[in-house]
Amino acid sequence: MPGICVIGAQWGDEGKGKLVDIIGESADCIVRYQGGNNAGHTIVVQGKKYTFHALPAGVLRGKRSLIASEVVLDPRQLYSEMKKFEGELNLGIDPRTSIIMPWHNDLDNVGEESRKKTTGAAIGTTARGIGPCYEDDKNRSGLRFYELVGNPQSLENRIREVHDVKRKVIEQVYGTQISYDINKTVDDYISLGSYLKKYLADVSQEVSKALKDGKNVVFEGAQGTLLDIKFGNYPKVTSSHPMTGAVFDSVGIAPMKMRAIGIIKAYVTKVGSGPVVTCLDNGLWPVDESKSTPEGNYIRNKGQEKGTTTGRPRRVGWMDAVVLKYTHRLNGFSELALMKLDCLSGLDKVRMAVAYENNGMIFDDYPSWDTDFLNDCKPIYEEFDGFGDISQARTYKQLPKSARNYVNRIEELIGTPVTVISVGPGREETIFRKFKKF
Repeated sequence: MPGICVIGAQWGDEGKGKLVDIIGESADCIVRYQGGNNAGHTIVVQGKKYTFHALPAGVLRGKRSLIASEVVLDPRQLYSEMKKFEGELNLGIDPRTSIIMPWHNDLDNVGEESRKKTTGAAIGTTARGIGPCYEDDKNRSGLRFYELVGNPQSLENRIREVHDVKRKVIEQVYGTQISYDINKTVDDYISLGSYLKKYLADVSQEVSKALKDGKNVVFEGAQGTLLDIKFGNYPKVTSSHPMTGAVFDSVGIAPMKMRAIGIIKAYVTKVGSGPVVTCLDNGLWPVDESKSTPEGNYIRNKGQEKGTTTGRPRRVGWMDAVVLKYTHRLNGFSELALMKLDCLSGLDKVRMAVAYENNGMIFDDYPSWDTDFLNDCKPIYEEFDGFGDISQARTYKQLPKSARNYVNRIEELIGTPVTVISVGPGREETIFRKFKKF
């Protein structure tokens, strides 16, 4: 199959970037199909760490890297990442891609403050303007990439026109002042448009042709399935669809059969509030490490679990098979990639939730929409012996029996083979089990 979707199977931060980078070695192009710079990919190559928020992971290999229409793009962030590379990148940006503007950042901030005052709880956004930009796209008032790189005078007129409306909303509805200078914004975005103009590409047409010609295409999302706007833990979600089915609409290609690789971490993490049944941090957000369990702090520190975008400590929990069965049902995973198994090394015991208990009822389905119900659920665990350092393992047989028991149980519960096991951050620190890049 020429198409591979790399899908986060939990709340994001599962390690999608590393796998996209590995698969990208034999890919012809890599497509970012949704999300914005509220999520990041971290890739380690020969000990050097690369972090991207706007660029697709394929740029490290010099592959054709495409940004599709359902991405919300901050050209300021994109420019800062592009300047780290010498020369031009093999990059294409769809003309329909929505553009994040400074008022989106302001609206994100004031919206969070308003939620705190009215409901006592904010969503926990990254304040990168993602939600407000998607909102403008859906109500047909946003700016798109073809306008950014088009006629400068037309761009200025559009920026000033929309700014007048947004300024009134920020000042009159929220009672605060805008944080940006409109004249500087006009100049900056005209300059950004001039720089990015050469990267305009009809991604829908290009990807359709690539697949028709049998070329190898990787589709990478930004967040995990449980942050999906419809099927995640609403309202503690993102503003787009990071699932397999969304690839077709987001890129603009016809539905077809593709491999869907579900990326799972050997434990779970979440940035922001919302239910995490197996949480080891007493459910607290923001995280108070003094009130977390020893296991939670151990895993968080060993896994360096801080947000790539915000630097905030992530909540940590044991592996949750109830969640995985749900996200597998939504995405139809052909296989699983288990990341960060090495971060469980050194624990005496390792746990995995196989069902929930609520008010005497035991069940193993996942009502993602009922956050109050999930907050009252207790995990039913299976326990496994711990294992020592596995960072040097390069074959499945080299893993300790207790680690293999853990992997085998995931396969049994989800009904899907684990074909990739990450035992460290580097490209080479990976075990492949009957895995084909394409």
